[in-house]
Amino acid sequence: MDHELNIGDSVTGFYKTGQYIGIITDVRPRHYLVKTLAVLKHPEQGDLHNPHEIDVPLFHERKALSKGEQANMLKQQVRRYEATIPTYEDSLRKAIKKKIESLQKDETAWAQQSIKNLKQLQSEYFNK
Repeated sequence: MDHELNIGDSVTGFYKTGQYIGIITDVRPRHYLVKTLAVLKHPEQGDLHNPHEIDVPLFHERKALSKGEQANMLKQQVRRYEATIPTYEDSLRKAIKKKIESLQKDETAWAQQSIKNLKQLQSEYFNK
């Protein structure tokens, strides 16, 4: 694990089931507050308490954090990021495309519903 990171450091970290690149804007006892600059992994769809299940009260549509949105990320899930930071839009396009492609190999009802949610999100993200 990286030793203490500082405000202004570029990092990658996880928030819920997504992974992001951002800048630390605050250091807290157990978390870093991270301003989102790019998306590495789009969040999973569905009920986080019943992963890969479709027979749940509500199959959640989970959006990626927005550009500039801040999130508390557990310190142990944050690492220094030293590569070039892609644009938010390019990174989001790549992350959602990768997520859909990985789900297309899975024929379960959960995967099919996830693809449906992600395609709806794709439309919302890029057809404004």
